[in-house]
Amino acid sequence: MKLTSFTDYSLRVLIYLAAEPGRRATIAQISSDFAVSENHLTKVVHFLGKQGWISTVRGKGGGIVLARQAQDICVGQVLRDTEGKAMPAECFGPEVSQCAIVSCCQLKSVLAEAVNAFFAVLDRYTLADITRNKHALTSILHFHRREFA
Repeated sequence: MKLTSFTDYSLRVLIYLAAEPGRRATIAQISSDFAVSENHLTKVVHFLGKQGWISTVRGKGGGIVLARQAQDICVGQVLRDTEGKAMPAECFGPEVSQCAIVSCCQLKSVLAEAVNAFFAVLDRYTLADITRNKHALTSILHFHRREFA
């Protein structure tokens, strides 16, 4: 299963913010550190704010911070919300499948089981779990260097 770049960027923003809780970051900083488009991140940040995972502060000294504790953000839920309904094959869609074997195919139930297992694993982890290596993250993302520049 390949995640969309929207989901990838959403996770990156959340990881970035969780790496140094309470520290405000800007879209420009995150964009620079991850070398991704500010335009894409703007859409991601807007979405994450609407979901209640981050808070945004406008104006001078503004930025974005986690709106919840990292341990309260479930990785599986982030993926469900950013990816939408898992559709590993055409027969999972809302339209009638054009597949010739749809009426007797056994693959759909196998794929559904695989998707459920995928999310069951992700549901066991929170943002706090995947950011326990804060020192390594902050050194790679240059948080401390930026403060002295």
